[in-house]
Amino acid sequence: MKITIDVKSLLIGLAVASIAFLAMGTKYQADPENGKFKTEMRDNVVIILNTQNGDFIVATDLLDIRLNRWKKGAFYQIFEMQKEEKRR
Repeated sequence: MKITIDVKSLLIGLAVASIAFLAMGTKYQADPENGKFKTEMRDNVVIILNTQNGDFIVATDLLDIRLNRWKKGAFYQIFEMQKEEKRR
């Protein structure tokens, strides 16, 4: 049994397959540098910042787990308060 395919059918098949592979590869992927949350760790402090709305939580003492407290805050509110204090 001999299978033959003409050049036109081969080119159409390759074009359709290429378009299908390109379409599958174009899904949205979030940039890892600009995700929703950003975490910073310094000596004994951890800050987790929500980059979309400016909310954050801070863990202030990581050496003693019994003293560790998470504190919530809003970056933009604190920023505005600091601007007001500078104006005075």
